[in-house]
Amino acid sequence: MIIYDPEHKASFYEFGIQIPIKDSRAARTFENLKTHPVLGPRIADWFIEKDHRLLDRVDLERVHDPAYVDRLFSDALETEIIKTYELIDEQGQLHRYDPLSATQPLIGLFERIQERVSGTWQCCNVALEKGFCFYFGGGMHHAQKSFGNGFCLLNDIVIAIRKLQADTRIKTAWVIDVDAHKGDGTAALTADDPSIVSFSIHMGRGWPLDGPAQDADGRLNPSFIPSDIDIPVFAGEDQLYLVKLEEGLRELATRPRPDIAVIVSGADPYEKDELPSTADLQLTLEQLFARDWTVYQFLKQRLIPRAYLMAGGYGEHSWQVYTRFLQWALMDHLEIT
Repeated sequence: MIIYDPEHKASFYEFGIQIPIKDSRAARTFENLKTHPVLGPRIADWFIEKDHRLLDRVDLERVHDPAYVDRLFSDALETEIIKTYELIDEQGQLHRYDPLSATQPLIGLFERIQERVSGTWQCCNVALEKGFCFYFGGGMHHAQKSFGNGFCLLNDIVIAIRKLQADTRIKTAWVIDVDAHKGDGTAALTADDPSIVSFSIHMGRGWPLDGPAQDADGRLNPSFIPSDIDIPVFAGEDQLYLVKLEEGLRELATRPRPDIAVIVSGADPYEKDELPSTADLQLTLEQLFARDWTVYQFLKQRLIPRAYLMAGGYGEHSWQVYTRFLQWALMDHLEIT
C-alpha cells in the first residue's frame, strides 16, 4: 500500500533552501509503479490518497517540549527553521540558502512538515489494517524534544506512535532505522521507555556523531543517547553491512513482539547519494535491495504490521532504491506471482 500526494513536493527549493532533496525521488518512483506491467493495472489495490487532516498541538506535545511547540506556532518559527535546516553558518553567512530565489515564505515550510507528520500517522493506521504501507514522506528522526535538528523540525515517528498509543490502537512499537545517519532524536525521545524499541544501523562516524558528547556545562549531547540497538558501520565496512544488519535483527528478535514496526527507510546509504554527510556509506543498489528484503521478510515472518517512511535520500538517483524495493514488496503483499 502506497500513500502519496503528487502535489506534495519533496524539495525545498521554493523556500530558497538548496538541500539536494529532489521531487523525483517520489515522482519517479510512483511513475515506475504506475506504469509497471502488472502493478499498473492494479493501482486501485495499492494506491491510497494522502489524508490532509493535520494533527493538533496535543499530539505534538506528547513528544516535544510545549515551550518548543509554542515557538513553532509563534513569530519565532522562522528562527527555528533557520537553525534546523542549518541555513546560516557559524560565521553568519548563508548556507545552502538563497532567499532571493524563494517563491514562498520560509515559514510556509511548517505546514508541509505538519502534513508529513499526519502522513506518518496515516501510514501507521493503514499498516495496522493492511499489514504493510509505505508513505512517500516522513522519517524526521533527528528532531529532539526541545529543538529541531538535521532538517527535522518535528519527530513524526514518535509523534505517530504516541498518538496510536493514546488512541489505544497499539501498546508497543519497534522503530527500525536504516537511514545513513543515526536515528538520534528517536533514541533520545524514547530512552528508558520499554514500550518503544529503537534500532538504528548507521554510519559509525560523521554527523550527528561528530560533535562533542557533552556541552560546556557537562550536559550530554542527546545525539549520543544510545538506541536500544545501535549498529555503527564505519567507512570501508560496506561489505559487512548486511552481516551487521542480520546480527542486529537477531538481537531484536529476542525482544517481545510489538504491535507495529515503523521502518525509517532512507535511501541515503546509496553510493550515488549526493549529500556530502552520507559519504561514509557507499552501498550498491543490490546491497540496498538486500537490506530492504531482509528487514521486510524479518517482520513479515513475525506477522508484524510494517509502516515504511521515505526518510533520507538526496540527489537524482534515490528513486532507484525505492522503486526496486517497492515493485517487489507490492507484488509480494498483493500475492502476485
